Amino acid sequence: MSCRLTPERQPCTYRTALLRCAALLLALLLSLWLTACSSVSTPAIGATPPASGASSASSSANSNLVISSTLPAASVGAAYNASVTVTGGTAPYKFSLASGQLPSGILLTDASGAFSGTPSASGNFPFGLAVTDAKGLSSEQSLQLTVAANSGSSGHGSTPGQSFSNLQQSQGWASYGQGPPDFIDCSPSPCDGITFSMKQGVASPSLSGSSTQYSLAGTSVYTDALFNNHLIGAFSSQGLPDTNKTLVPTLHNFTYDVYFYGTNLELSQAVEFDMNQFFSNLGFIWGHECRVAGGHEWDIWDNLNARWVPTGIACNPVDNQWNHLTIQVQRTSSNQLLYQSITLNGVTSAVNQYYNPGPAVNWYGVTINYQMDGNYQQAPYSVYLDNLTFTYE
Repeated sequence: MSCRLTPERQPCTYRTALLRCAALLLALLLSLWLTACSSVSTPAIGATPPASGASSASSSANSNLVISSTLPAASVGAAYNASVTVTGGTAPYKFSLASGQLPSGILLTDASGAFSGTPSASGNFPFGLAVTDAKGLSSEQSLQLTVAANSGSSGHGSTPGQSFSNLQQSQGWASYGQGPPDFIDCSPSPCDGITFSMKQGVASPSLSGSSTQYSLAGTSVYTDALFNNHLIGAFSSQGLPDTNKTLVPTLHNFTYDVYFYGTNLELSQAVEFDMNQFFSNLGFIWGHECRVAGGHEWDIWDNLNARWVPTGIACNPVDNQWNHLTIQVQRTSSNQLLYQSITLNGVTSAVNQYYNPGPAVNWYGVTINYQMDGNYQQAPYSVYLDNLTFTYE
């Protein structure tokens, strides 16, 4: 249709002009919208933002921030000093432990990445090391620090500072049920309404590749499972019967170092870790009980009065991770039990309490225990132990 410019056709011309203007305006708006959308969506589809920008720059540069992946081995009782190196990024760097635990006695210097100290227990200690550079870029590396038994030692014998490693894998474990009011041993499982078991060679969860699962259940409430291993003396699982009875009386310092793991530790009334020494009709039982459902506190054992004594030290193990526990004790020159310290997940608490030994007629040797206690419902639960090391001197 054509419109000529005559008076009677002006409405047609006006309409046409409006339509043309509207079309031009629509085209302009469409052009502006496409330009705006293009500029907004570009970063979302992978364009590289400026170097001062956010996470995409970090992600790109992060691949160049690399931590060295090995550490030299250490030895029990020997001073250790080693460092990791970092390539890429911008100094200075800051280091931190991202996962796992370091061997007892070894510390990380966050400003230098240096590992130093004197390890007190042997074993393999995997952990994750994180580093952050001056511009906030970060990276993480899986590492392992291997601590060997002190030099000149094969894992057995009478050398001071000797260690037995990976005892959770060892032969010689015996297991018993115990229940109130007398807590007399019963075996095998099930007995007296108590069900208990241990399973060695567990690949997962595990740090060493061979943890041991300890389990408790049953119908009798507040009952326990006791797991015991004779290390030195009669029935020694470590080839140290000490038949001449010349070794055990010379020992004064003991360390119990272990990692433990549970998926629901709150079902435990308590978990217990004990070191025991017997000679000359004396019994030295260094009992340590972490009351979990029982109040999240460490108790220690008063041998002479046969009772648990609260320490005031908190005990809060964490579910679904490996908790690292190191306990250090001593038999003094005057034959008293000295509870020295408890270290849980890197936090060391001094105990420094003395107790007299109890009677132990015709008992002889050195043993360790692991025990788990049932709650008011005797709810079934399991705890895994790994890298269990006992050191004596």
